[in-house]
Amino acid sequence: MHTRKRQRKNASAMKLVGSLVALFREVAGLTQSQLAERACVHTETIASVEQGRRLLKPDLAVLLDQVLLTKGALATAVENMPEIDRYPAWAAAFIDQEQEAIAISSYQNQVMPGLLQTENYAHAVFRNEVPTLSEDEMRMRVAGRIERQEILHRKVPPTCSFLISEGVLKDRLGSLNVFREQLRHVRESADLPGLTLQVMPFGRATHAGLSGPFVLLETPDHQHLAYAETQRGSLFVEDPDEVSILARKYAMLRTQALNPEDTKGLLDRLLGE
Repeated sequence: MHTRKRQRKNASAMKLVGSLVALFREVAGLTQSQLAERACVHTETIASVEQGRRLLKPDLAVLLDQVLLTKGALATAVENMPEIDRYPAWAAAFIDQEQEAIAISSYQNQVMPGLLQTENYAHAVFRNEVPTLSEDEMRMRVAGRIERQEILHRKVPPTCSFLISEGVLKDRLGSLNVFREQLRHVRESADLPGLTLQVMPFGRATHAGLSGPFVLLETPDHQHLAYAETQRGSLFVEDPDEVSILARKYAMLRTQALNPEDTKGLLDRLLGE
């Protein structure tokens, strides 16, 4: 079984806060369902917080303190959680789940999937952030992105499917040299064990992904999750009905995209090979 070399501070803090919620709930003699009912949230929300898979938001922390009579302990813990060191705060839960996932399906129509980016391409992506990041911040973000890619090279990697819009392949972000290096890296990645790459070509009369990019994850205990980013935040989806809708979109996208062999052929042509 793969063991992560280290845990980021925020991931550990999320698990610590989750353990406190579970402890206080048990001391109060409540089940997860009972606590969820009193806090007017889904049972899965309480379960995810307790397992350290979901960040306890400040407003829910205050509410749980009131329900559990914990005198502000949870709100104080949340307020003093350490900052994310290499990732935006809104991406923390997703990245932790990504590192443990047994299956990842990613549709991207603006930039290369983070798991397939070269260091130079990632740097070009972060250089385009508005407001501008400092050089130290960019180096930290790039290092974090490259570190995430280790999962693709494990002895038993997750099963991965990547769907990329053709425009992403032809967008010369950074420079011509960065573009060609990135293109070659994607072509090499297409041959990795357990990885499938497909391109959504120009000129489609039908397209199931017009609402934007998203990622589907399957956890080791076979829970299905979804994730989508906005300009300044993200949506981490755990509700089975909502995840099912996105899974159906992804299945349709796969039928509309080039198959893996034709995708490799397109990449070879773009590389002049």
